[in-house]
Amino acid sequence: MNNPYVIGVDFGTDSVRALIVDTQTGQAVGTHVHEYARWKQGLYCDPATSQFRQHPLDYLEGIEATIKGALSQAPAEVRGQVVGISIDTTGSTPGPVDETGLPLALRPDFAENPNGMFILWKDHTANAEAEEINNLAHHWDTDYTKYVGGIYSSEWFWAKMLRTIRVDEAVREKAFSWIEHCDWISAVLTGNTNPLTLKRSRCAAGHKALWHAEFDGLPSDEFLTKLDPLLAGQRDRLFHDTYTSDQAMGTLSPEWAEKLGLSTDVVVGVGAFDAHMGAIGAEIEPYAFVRIIGTSTCDILMAPNEEIGHRLIRGICGQVDGSVAPGMLGLEAGQSAFGDVYAWFARLITKPVRELLGDEAADKMAAKLIPHLTKQAEQLPVTPTDLIALDWINGRRTPDANHTLKSAIAGLNLGTDAPRVFKALVEATAFGSRSIVDRFIEEGVPIKKVIAIGGVAKKSAFVMQTLADVLNKPIQVAQADQACALGAAMCAAVAAGVHPTMEAAQQAMGSGFDAEYHPRPELVPVYEMLYQRYRKLGGFVESELAKNAELVSA
Repeated sequence: MNNPYVIGVDFGTDSVRALIVDTQTGQAVGTHVHEYARWKQGLYCDPATSQFRQHPLDYLEGIEATIKGALSQAPAEVRGQVVGISIDTTGSTPGPVDETGLPLALRPDFAENPNGMFILWKDHTANAEAEEINNLAHHWDTDYTKYVGGIYSSEWFWAKMLRTIRVDEAVREKAFSWIEHCDWISAVLTGNTNPLTLKRSRCAAGHKALWHAEFDGLPSDEFLTKLDPLLAGQRDRLFHDTYTSDQAMGTLSPEWAEKLGLSTDVVVGVGAFDAHMGAIGAEIEPYAFVRIIGTSTCDILMAPNEEIGHRLIRGICGQVDGSVAPGMLGLEAGQSAFGDVYAWFARLITKPVRELLGDEAADKMAAKLIPHLTKQAEQLPVTPTDLIALDWINGRRTPDANHTLKSAIAGLNLGTDAPRVFKALVEATAFGSRSIVDRFIEEGVPIKKVIAIGGVAKKSAFVMQTLADVLNKPIQVAQADQACALGAAMCAAVAAGVHPTMEAAQQAMGSGFDAEYHPRPELVPVYEMLYQRYRKLGGFVESELAKNAELVSA
């Protein structure tokens, strides 16, 4: 009998990729990547105000192009053996929809309105709304933030929704409901986008929308109405139940089956966020700390409910039963910028070149810049008096979310050059990682191993070695180039009934690890001193920014 195949689809910040995987061997037989056309042009975004929006057409075009492209690479007989598709996306990336579940931006009257689009995870236009949510929750009879680390973030569902309906009357009038990207694109494939009946992701709802069984679902209508009367009645137009990613959302609709050349018997699994499915693809196990390292990081831990479920972990992005694997508590943390820190520095250097010498010269320089800086930074000594930088260039996600924070570099002098600044920035991202690890340990959650996936983990030995030195822990790098898509494929295999559990799917389809970094004993104590300086600088900057905010509000 021919082996069944599944397709994992991974929607990232800049592109979407599909991966076709043999459910019995884990062999990938086809893959394709599609860059978002509108996003690539910078449309609907304003980095200066932290506005980042994505048009749903980018998603629709992307899923069709990637699945078709991946199938075109696979042997012809594979097409008839595909039994499941599951999807992961960035998050929280919600958008407004009408009564049929159609995103407003797909209607002619909202086609160019950024407020009718999906609001990307790194959009921070709702900082004020997040603060209002926190202030009210902390003084309400039920603290609805207790399972998301005690701090609600402007990167999440309710803050973005509230901000949008406040500033855009047209969206407020036409938006029947709101939906996460991972829920909507999965529902599209099934043909049922009705916001009242489609299956919502436990992962997205629990980590970003304050859903919890203790609250009988979402926060009460009384709480939401007190937050802002504009939210009155919204709870009833959202959802009550949520579903884990081992479950089926439905089967492929006739429209999409014809479009993709697949059977209507293909099961579409319930979606989730990229980090959580990426952790599955990285073969997460209890108390393994999985770092998905790209433009930002998401950190995922998984622990038995009976051992950790009674604890409330301060300052993280949530603890949700079943957000990674059913029956296990999923814990999420992360940094708002990691690779973005290095990309910012590259733009800082190349922009004058682009302006003075043109795009061709700047593009050539940009392609060589980070490898060149890396080679030079690797040769620099590590001393207790080195430059210290903060990784908060896009605010701080965890521990203790605060997206109003800014980055800083201390110790500059006339001898400071680009490689030294780059080295400090790499160390800053490692120090930010260390602060997350420390928080978990302080809160009684042990970390027994560290696993890394993502572009930075695969491409930069310098970054990974620095991270191992700062954490003082070995780091295994997953072999899979597309661990998130592989994790989605594993989820599809369980949703389609090929494997009984996530663990069984991991054992059959996992690809292991291809690199391991060990801390260098001679540098561990030096980095400990630098880390303490990082913490001191961070405390100073945070306190000064707080003082400035008080002066502005006074």
